[in-house]
Amino acid sequence: MRVGVAGVWEDSDYARVRNLCDGMEGWEEVYKKGSRSIYMQTIGTSSVTMFKAKINWPDVSAQQLFDTLHDGDYRHKWDKHMTKSVDIGIINPNNDIGYYAIRSVTPIRPRDFVLQRSWLDSGKEKLLCSHSVCHDDYPPMAGHIRATTLLSGYLIRENGKGCDLTYVTHTDPGGKIPKWLINRVSKVMAPKVLDKLYKAALGYPEWKAKNRPNWKPWSYPDQLMESPRIELAKCMPRDYVQEVMDESGSEEENENESD
Repeated sequence: MRVGVAGVWEDSDYARVRNLCDGMEGWEEVYKKGSRSIYMQTIGTSSVTMFKAKINWPDVSAQQLFDTLHDGDYRHKWDKHMTKSVDIGIINPNNDIGYYAIRSVTPIRPRDFVLQRSWLDSGKEKLLCSHSVCHDDYPPMAGHIRATTLLSGYLIRENGKGCDLTYVTHTDPGGKIPKWLINRVSKVMAPKVLDKLYKAALGYPEWKAKNRPNWKPWSYPDQLMESPRIELAKCMPRDYVQEVMDESGSEEENENESD
């Protein structure tokens, strides 16, 4: 897996995410409350910190959480920061590409992403991962700054009737936000993100029972037969030249890389 490059994930890609989730070397614990722990680590030469969260939810099953994260229709209900999402298409039954736009608090400008999601369900252990890619039909939207997810991943393991979740994320929002501010805000927001996801997962069974209860293409690949197929030729890495609105509201002509 390389940022900006679309393609089928290999076993080694999933192993890398699993190792990041399970390994503790180089991680600094920055928050601890009950079963919830937040860690941070600088990866390579990036000035944007990678964060890791670990938590146990005894009343949310692994499958329930996996379905919550996958279901795009439900995300519109619980993720109030997302303003737009498009399922662009699938590469194969375990890899798809989508477009996402999110709002930000003033004076931070809205961000958008083109993400490849890749998942592996081995029963008691489930992985859902993503990284930024490019697509000809989805350049940065007007008024938005293209952000880059270097890597994110959810590792979900069964634990009795509940589950253990480890979440890693390494994202550069782009634009002119100071990197130290990005790192500080991310550390504060991480517990809140977990709380929001937990509440969403608790409410998912009731919501799903009323909204296409049998539609779960991430678990039933035959439901993907009518989904658009990704043309990888449209996903070649590139630099986007866009009119960037900086965080103070002025405009400048700038090159904003998406890979």
